[in-house]
Amino acid sequence: MATETVRIDVERLEDETPAEMNRDRLLQLFPEAFLDGQLDVQALLQLVGEPIETQAEKYGLTWHGKRAARQAALDTSVGTLRPAPDESLDWDSTRNLFVEGDNLEALKLLQKSFYGRVKMIYIDPPYNTGNDFIYRDNYRDGITNYKFVTGQVDSDGKAMSSDSETTGRLHTSWLNMMYPRLKLARNLLRADGVLFMSIDEREVGNARLLLAEIFGEQNAICEFIWHAKKGGGSDKGGVVSEHEYVLCFARDATREPLGYLEVTAESLDREDEIGPYRRGRELNKWGANSLRTDRPTMFFGIPGPDGQEVLPIRNDGKEGCWRRGRKQMMAAVTRKDIDFVARADGNFTAYEKIRNTDMRAKPHRTLLPNVGQTADGTKAIKALFDGEKVFDFTKPPRLIEALIELAAPPEPDFDGQTDFIVLDFFAGSGTTAEAVMNLNAEDEAERRFILVQLPEPLSLEDKSPSAAVQLCQSLRVPTNIAEVTKERIRRASAAIRTSHPDWQGDGGFRVLKLDSTNLQEWDAETTDIEATLLANLDHVKSDRGSNDLLFEILLRLGVDPTARIEIRSAANQSIYVVPDGPLIACLADDYDNADVAEVAAALAKIAEEISPAADVTVVLRDSAFLSDVAKTNLLAALDQSAISNVKTI
Repeated sequence: MATETVRIDVERLEDETPAEMNRDRLLQLFPEAFLDGQLDVQALLQLVGEPIETQAEKYGLTWHGKRAARQAALDTSVGTLRPAPDESLDWDSTRNLFVEGDNLEALKLLQKSFYGRVKMIYIDPPYNTGNDFIYRDNYRDGITNYKFVTGQVDSDGKAMSSDSETTGRLHTSWLNMMYPRLKLARNLLRADGVLFMSIDEREVGNARLLLAEIFGEQNAICEFIWHAKKGGGSDKGGVVSEHEYVLCFARDATREPLGYLEVTAESLDREDEIGPYRRGRELNKWGANSLRTDRPTMFFGIPGPDGQEVLPIRNDGKEGCWRRGRKQMMAAVTRKDIDFVARADGNFTAYEKIRNTDMRAKPHRTLLPNVGQTADGTKAIKALFDGEKVFDFTKPPRLIEALIELAAPPEPDFDGQTDFIVLDFFAGSGTTAEAVMNLNAEDEAERRFILVQLPEPLSLEDKSPSAAVQLCQSLRVPTNIAEVTKERIRRASAAIRTSHPDWQGDGGFRVLKLDSTNLQEWDAETTDIEATLLANLDHVKSDRGSNDLLFEILLRLGVDPTARIEIRSAANQSIYVVPDGPLIACLADDYDNADVAEVAAALAKIAEEISPAADVTVVLRDSAFLSDVAKTNLLAALDQSAISNVKTI
């Protein structure tokens, strides 16, 4: 699991007492433990797993079931994510992810692999209209509940259903559903990450208070206004509502996490051999974190005006760094899109050449301009599905593209990386995936997406099947929303490649499906101890394969489930190699003492290829050893090869 560095402002260090510094650290780690500026000790105790006393709630957003919802975010999942290569697109090469399953369980399972790695979260949760498919969580057994509500098994658990205004608990159900998901989502954000939530007037007040409690009021950025429709629509009290909201909260607002947005136009006042242009922003980085030592990968030479090498030297003569990575800078030089301006010290300042009339400036208003309406989202869907409306009330891709441009622009981050991760755990129609791919095709960035969608069953009771039902039937797939979402992404990927024939970026996605763990679970209530013991001789369930087991291992060890996977062989057994782990998994069904030398030699050789052997984790299937002697000998052989981090499952 990644760790977050605690940053201390040196200028304030002398003025702060130890108690004040401790308070600042607590506020960064547990913003939800502070209510109205005061530390809620009971909430803090619960967050760290200590027993708490029952007492009246203090000031803040309070509802029935809040404690259980908070605890739900702390409980671990008993499930796993199983790979589905046949439903994926570009399985071997893609770094995008589509998780089919309940998003509460999915967020728990993604914690180790993506903790502190996500640059932007966009969600479009149920608006709580009274007709939404509300997630009724069973906090005691999330996996059994998930199977029940998606029609996989019969159970006495609680089902997902449409809430009614007459229940008196419409807001309570929504808050109980959102709280643990937002809490888990915050963990995944980078220090400079942001969350956007689309919402309308029904829950915008509660949503704002809920986000302020989880993220901290000091991390509220703004409340964007989106002109969702023009004219018509239902009215309340004689007023027709035409707009919706996009709430924006940062993991740490002091990091200034939002970038730029195209908002207006500016004339082109210069000209070169290619044509008119104007000077854009400086490509030399100034101010904080602008030294070569701050960003070593961003210090390199590029060809200058007369062919000489130009380095990012600061005005004070110190070695600095570029704002963009080597690939982007060299591409700009090739296109002649850099304007070099000589300085008195003999060095150059480089400016980007802007050859269109779009000006990028920090947003100065909360009204999102020129991002389309709901009708445009419907048009985008129909364009992909031969005029059929397979989804209702979809967001226009341009809306999400504008938010991505704000939070994950194509310029490299502090570490020179451009593979920003965009997460949407209420994927719906999959607009976020299309927006990410389309922007990547336009600006040659390498953003990645993670989508999570519940396989909510589509209604089969109507006399005339809906377009979505007919689509699933024609594809011969289960009739649920997740299947339609995956098909939308496939078609969007193909359309983007057609409209951008030179784009060689990532238009695929790996599908992982929520299910119970691959490992045998002990039945504590068994009356037949002998039969239960025999059933648990092999820790792995009989209907699960090595690929299933591999992905559970990746998630448990915190390895990215989209990492490249190689398959080697030794002693007629497959060996899974994940260089980015670095991880080697030998999940053979059985091998005896005669195989030990060959397997150990193969593992040692692979370990040296991908990383220093001491850094590699080797995972073995415990039940595969035919004897304790074989296991002991293999472990000893690995230890002699400096491979000491060995785990069995």
